[in-house]
Amino acid sequence: MIDQFLDKKNIFAVIGVSRDKNKYGSKVYLDLKNAGYKTYPINPKIDKIFGDKCYSRLKDLPIKPDVVCTVVKPNITEEIVIDCKKLKIDKIWMQPGSESIKAIKFCRQNDIKVLHDICIMVKRKKWK
Repeated sequence: MIDQFLDKKNIFAVIGVSRDKNKYGSKVYLDLKNAGYKTYPINPKIDKIFGDKCYSRLKDLPIKPDVVCTVVKPNITEEIVIDCKKLKIDKIWMQPGSESIKAIKFCRQNDIKVLHDICIMVKRKKWK
């Protein structure tokens, strides 16, 4: 399943970016972007991040992402998975600390592929 998520054709949305480059949301966003993935940052409190437009919500993106990566508190992830279902996004990568049993169960019950307890940056660097 990791191959399906890390396919270079995929468009990513990273939810939980921060102005602080040392925070994981920003690290994940910059890692994917610098690896050549089309990546959109999402944080409702930021208009622009690292020179890129930052979006408030998934539904505000100009294009539907293939993969949503959550780097937020578990209760926020639980809301995001509902948005993903509404938007027909079927791949969610929950960064360690972002997942919850409730969110994972929701994904499995709604045919959303979910990865969790695995850091996307670590897997991406080891992948192919």
